[in-house]
Parts: sequence; C-alpha cells; structure tokens
Amino acid sequence: MTHRLAAPAPGWTSTTDVVVVGSGVAGLTAALGARQAGLRVTVVTKAMLDDGSTRWAQGGVAAALGEGDTPEQHLADTLVAGAGVCDEEAVRLLVTEGPGAVRRLIGAGALFDTDAEGEILLTREGGHHRNRIVHAGGDATGAEISRALVEAVRNDPEMELVEHALVLDLLKDAEGRTAGLTLHVMGEGQRDGVGAILAPAVVLATGGIGQVFSATTNPAVSTGDGVALALRAGAAAADLEFVQFHPTVLWLGPEAEGQQPLVSEAVRGEGAHLVDADGVRFMLGQHELAELAPRDVVAKAIIRRMQELGAEHMYLDGRHFGAEMWAERFPTILAACREHGIDPVTGLIPIAPAAHHAAGGVRTDLHGRTSVPGLYACGEVACTGVHGANRLASNSLLEGLVFAERIAADLAARYRAGELAQRQVDVAAARAAATVPLPAPEARAAIQQLMSRGAGVLRSADSMAATRAGLAELAAGAAADAAEQKPADPRVETWEAANLLLVATALVGAAERRTETRGGHWREDFPERDDAHWRHHLITTLDADGLHVTEEH
Repeated sequence: MTHRLAAPAPGWTSTTDVVVVGSGVAGLTAALGARQAGLRVTVVTKAMLDDGSTRWAQGGVAAALGEGDTPEQHLADTLVAGAGVCDEEAVRLLVTEGPGAVRRLIGAGALFDTDAEGEILLTREGGHHRNRIVHAGGDATGAEISRALVEAVRNDPEMELVEHALVLDLLKDAEGRTAGLTLHVMGEGQRDGVGAILAPAVVLATGGIGQVFSATTNPAVSTGDGVALALRAGAAAADLEFVQFHPTVLWLGPEAEGQQPLVSEAVRGEGAHLVDADGVRFMLGQHELAELAPRDVVAKAIIRRMQELGAEHMYLDGRHFGAEMWAERFPTILAACREHGIDPVTGLIPIAPAAHHAAGGVRTDLHGRTSVPGLYACGEVACTGVHGANRLASNSLLEGLVFAERIAADLAARYRAGELAQRQVDVAAARAAATVPLPAPEARAAIQQLMSRGAGVLRSADSMAATRAGLAELAAGAAADAAEQKPADPRVETWEAANLLLVATALVGAAERRTETRGGHWREDFPERDDAHWRHHLITTLDADGLHVTEEH
C-alpha cells in the first residue's frame, strides 16, 4: 500500500474468509455464492442492507430470453453501444451466461412481471433491437431484486452483516496479497468506530462514482469509495473517462443538486417521445432507433438541442399512454413526477441528462480478479470490459449477476484448493503508509461543481485544465492544513471528500488524455471518434509519485 486515509487505529478486529463490500445485486450475489461454497462471509455495507444502488434501478435486466432472440444478437447490440472498446470475450460471457443467471435469480425468489399465461414479459430499451428486458413491478425492478437477495441473506444465520460502515483501506501482507480491510462503523452498526476485518479475499461491490458530479441518479452514498480504496492499494483502474449520463432525468431546476429522480429508458421503450418546447421530435433523423438510440447518442442530441435553443432542458412526452398505463407500468415514475408537481398523464415531463453510470472502474479479469492478489471487484465499481465506452441499457444488473457468480466460483475453487488461508498482517505496520491529507467536508460540493462544470457531459482541454487546477488547489489546501498541524478531523464526511477528490482527479486525468469523442466521453475540441489512435484502454494507477495514466494497446 502506498497511501491510506488518515484514521484512528483499529479498536477491534474480526476474521472471516471473505469480506464483501456492498449490498447491491453484485455484492449479495457474490456473498450468497461464497456461502453456498461453505466459506465464512462478512457483508459490509455503507447504509442498511437494502439501501444499495440496485434498489433504484427502474428499467430491468437484459437477457436473451425471448422467442427468436439469441445471445449473439445481444452481443451485437452491446458491442455497438460500447463504441469499439468492449472486451468481446467479456461481453460473450455476459450474454451467454446471462439467461441462466436470470433464471437462478428467479429461483432465488425474484418475482418478475408476467403475462396472463405466466410467461415473463419482455420490453425494449435504448440500443436493443429485440424485446429482452425483464422487469418487476412495472418500473421497480431493482427494488424487487434487492428484496429477494436481501431476504436470502437475512435467512442465512451464518452470514455476518456489518451495516452503516464505510470501508477505509485494504490490508495486505508482506507479499502484497490481500489480508483484509479497515472500516469505520458509524455508530448504528454492531461495532462502533474504526476496526479491521482480516480475510484473504475482499470483494468490492461498492457501486458507482456519481456523487463526483452535482446532479446524478446515484444515491448519496455513491462517493467512489471502492475505486479510491483500490487505487490506494495499488490496483489498476480502467476507462474512468467513460461516464454515462442518463438522457432523461427529471429536471428540478438549475439549483438542484445531489440525487435526481430517474425517468427510466423503459418509458421511451414503450413509445414516449423526446420533444422540445415547441413539440418537435428532434431525435427523428438523428439515429435509426430515434429515441431508442444508445444513451450517449440521445444525451448528446438533447444537449445539442438545448444549446441551439438556449434551453435548460427538453421534454419527454408520454401523454398518449393514458392514466391506466402510467399507473400500471410506471407507478414509481408517476409518483416521483407528481411529487414535484408534474403530471405526465396530462403534461410534458421536463428532463435533462445527469451522471448515471460509470463504464470504467477497478480493472478485473473474467473472474473478477483485480491486479492485487485476493482483491476482487464486481458491479459498477468494476471495469470488466463489458460496457466499453458506453453501457447498453439494462446490462448493468446483468453484469452484476454474471460476474458476481464468476467471483463466487473462483473463491470456491480457491477454497477447495486450500488457497484461502488467513494472511499474516501487521495492522500497525500497514498504517505506516503515507496518509492522504483529508479535505474539509465542504470540499465535496466544490468537487461536484468543478466536475459538472468542466468534466461533465461536455469536455474540452480548457474546461478540464480548469477542473484539474481546481481539484489540485483543494488537495494542496488539505495538505497545507495537515502540514500546519490543523488537519481536517478523520470522519465520514472528510473520508468521503478524500475519496471523491481522488476519483475526480483520476477521471479528469484519463479524460484529458483521450483526445477524441467516443461513447460517454465527449470532447468539444475533438468531436470525432478516432479509431486509428484511440481504440484502446487507458489504465490509471497510483503510486508514491501520484496518479499515472498509461495507454494499453
């Protein structure tokens, strides 16, 4: 470890075989799979067990389950959306193992919407040429998946749960192998304060990085903790510049910050139209799929139209659905709109793009293994290569399922081979690594404003240079305060600010390096896709000299 967060010494220690950090679809699927193999598992989650990002997913799970659909067709759609930088082998695993993973999820108790004959209902979303999205409760798919998995975890008396806990840093043995982690339990969990869980395997399933931006669909806990921990531990990250901005997020005004209500792509999948204030359908002629084009195409078209008209937002028109369809198919979205004084049954829904999903993250192989032995990652925190430059709609829940199952299988094989013995680690020696100066809590808002202004949907060399300078100033201020013996107090708010600052700085570094427009990365000064020079990945690492971005051809 080259860096660690400033924190008190651990006041308690426990041991287990596997620590899973996160309680969304990826984390809980990995935890349940490891338990089925006979391993001792501890699940650490930042809020309550059912508060992961999965519960917010409205659209559904993509899988080739329908008549006439095939994994090859799903593969083709995913590769197109990924804009030339998907790992085709990873995508092939996703689409071939996906249908079985969905069926196993149903076997675990998830109840998806069905027709009168009991057949699973399938719908379409952007970038798909087939109806292959399974959903639950109309637009409450994530909530149903979360319910089923949480129930299964809570029904296992041997599964140890640590809620309200923020992970701090990875522990490694003298040979650089994973030996556990440090964490802080926030007063409402089973243990209070900073502690250490010793384990030869750690699975990061901490979700996204959306809170580096002012407006996002991600919950407040999505502060990039997993990516930051992995970088500090010496693991590689990949494709951090590719951030998907969801095209249709409920616009709540120019001053709105934090988590914003999502208007699922499934609304467009059912036939809603994107229009401007004059009712013009501006997606016609932009792409063969019009409103159902891949998300980067739609988000860019919305931004262009906003710029052309000097407007702060566009509109989604689903008035032709009628009251009954809104209530049955999209009850969550209907309620969210009405909560903010908008009735989609009779009026237009104001929308604008907002940060939604990170295509990049902690780099893994096809078994979820990172470059640090014993450290795994799955779900949005990971970069498996599946999404490339832009995630295909509803592939994220599927990715969480498939790669969490692959991690569980790898852990089971290592367990049978006797490779999961406890590592010897000197926690006090591990704490001797250089500490990261902690920014003040108010740095969080400053980071978000800098990133939204200069590294959001639209990027340029000038905008990102200004963002980088602003982030560096925040880091220098924290370092100066520490040098003058007046550092920020180590607590949740300052640890989260430090994680956001590291992830934001890494993201900007990668985005500055990629001088083209591709997928979720849009450079105003390099508006064209450049396959001759940029059809490869950018790898980000952190060492004693700082962050480094290298090209992998």
